[in-house]
Formats: sequence, C-alpha cells, structure tokens
Amino acid sequence: MPCKPAKARKLLRDGKALKRWNRLGIFYIQLAFNPGNPTAQPIVAGVDPGSKFEGTSVVGTKDTVLNIMSEAVDWVKGSLEQRRGMRRARRYRKTRCRGCRFDNRLKRSRLPPSTKARWDAKLRVISQLKRIIPVSHVVVEDIGAETRKGSRGWNLNFSPIEVGKRYFYDSLKGIGLEVITKSGKETKAFRDSLGLKKIKSKSRPVFESHCVDAWCLAAMATGAKYPTTRGLYYLVPLRWHRRQLHRLEPGKGGVRRRYGGTVSLGLKKGTLVRHVKYGLCYIGGSLRDRFSLHSLKTGGRITQNAERGDLNILTRIAFRTQFLPVLKDGNSLGDFR
Repeated sequence: MPCKPAKARKLLRDGKALKRWNRLGIFYIQLAFNPGNPTAQPIVAGVDPGSKFEGTSVVGTKDTVLNIMSEAVDWVKGSLEQRRGMRRARRYRKTRCRGCRFDNRLKRSRLPPSTKARWDAKLRVISQLKRIIPVSHVVVEDIGAETRKGSRGWNLNFSPIEVGKRYFYDSLKGIGLEVITKSGKETKAFRDSLGLKKIKSKSRPVFESHCVDAWCLAAMATGAKYPTTRGLYYLVPLRWHRRQLHRLEPGKGGVRRRYGGTVSLGLKKGTLVRHVKYGLCYIGGSLRDRFSLHSLKTGGRITQNAERGDLNILTRIAFRTQFLPVLKDGNSLGDFR
C-alpha cells in the first residue's frame, strides 16, 4: 500500500524494510517483518493502449499508487525486414550452409512478430507490477476494428489489432488477472464527469497525455474520485541487438565480423548496477575486459572503462525509467525535458 516517503525512510533506517528494484527500473521497499493482519484496499490497473505511446495507472479506492507512460515497441518489423534481406544476400555468396532443421514456414494462425512484441511489452509491465502490488483486475480501453457480418475468418485474423488484443486478454487471464474492457466513449464520459482534461500532444511526458485515460479506466472499477498523484514514471524499452551471423556491411579486407549478443563478460546487458562514481546506471556492452555503462535517463553511454569491482549489481531491467514528479507550481518535470 502507498506510504509517505518519510515513513519509508524510517522503515529503511530501522532495518524493517529492504531496498528493491524491479525489472521496470522502479524502486520500492520490501518489509522485513510480518505485519500481522494487514488490510489492503482493492487495486486495479488501467491500460490505455496506443500506437506510439501508452499509459498505465494503478489505482485503489482512494489512492493512486503510480502512473506509467511508456513508449511502444515499434522497431520489430524493420528488424525482420533487415534480417530477411541479409539472409537472401547470403544465398549469392560462397558461404557455409546447413540444411533446414524444421519446417519454419509461417502459419496463418501465427501471431505476427511485430504485433506480439507490442502486446508483450504491455504484458511485461503489468506482470512486473503484479509482483509487487496486489493487482486483481485490469481495465483496458478496447480497440475496435472493422468487422464483416458472417465473415468469421476475416473478423478473427485480418487485423493485427484484433489478433493482438485477443492475445493480450488471454495472457492476462493466464497470470490470474480479471480483464474488464471499456469503450473510448465510456472513458471520455467518465473523464468529463470528473472535470479532468486530456491534451492532444501525445508525446508530452505528462499525466494529461495518456495516464489520465488509464487512471479513469482504473477508477471506474475502484470508485476513486480524483488522482492523488499526477507524477509518472516514463519508460523506454531497452533494445538489444541479438546475436547475428555477421554485420550487414563488410569491414576492411572484405571481412564481416560477428555482431550482437546480450551477454557482456558474464553479465546480461540491461543489468542495473550502482557504480562508485556514476551512481545508478545499466550495462550496455563491454570492451575487452571493461564494461560500458549507460544513463537511465537518456540511454547515452557514460563510460567504456568500468571495472567489475566498482559495480554493485542490483537487478536486470527491461526499460529505461525516469520519474517525472509534479512541481509545486503545478507543472510537471516532463514539461521541461
């Protein structure tokens, strides 16, 4: 349940709580004692899907636990096209070739990789929140697509939106969450009834761009009357280059060196660490026997010369995370980014 920062600091100082980070890069505390008979208010997560940006809000009967604005995964289609081009180009070069291991032809019922990656990112956020927050229901703004009367195959398979959201709903039920769907008209009516505003600029990392609708979806289920916090976590999915046979373009002498991989000197890329000099950052690669560290805010490289002994390993993360609070004058820190 939410608590004030002063109480959290006291629990940590007295040794009654432990510092923790989850794979979303969100810091939380874990109690180190048995609280007896705790009482928990019902907690519901609201999800507002989008093509470029998405909003998620976790709301109780009174308190707003947290708000999340995340960027959508939109690079998978381009990566698959590049991989296909590299594979076709290899057929005309004198290279080693192995036989087919299995029949890997696409099936009609198969979920497209780009669609699966988009909805898996949403599912990853919800599943990680469920590990630290007692979420029982997920309210999703249902995305409608054109249907044809009497055309079952068309209605089920023609639209990546329809296929993706059906996969998302089934996956949520698979991890023990109840799914409630609401239409966009219902969300707007509820938002207007509370006097909440939504801005048209979807890329602005503020509560009123995406999280306001996600909050309304959750509040419709819990009965909350107003958002108790408008600060939000801004999440950017980390993109890793998987191991490839070689680079796309040859180097000097026509040599195509190997490229990619997700392990650096025995540690997974995306491992959240605390460096003695640079503080919180994550591992992005390695150079010889040194680590490359990257910023959680910008993703930019901080150093290529970090030693293993200077790192305190915390956890693995799948997102770059930055908390954007609401300032005293009512503006969000996201307005000044």
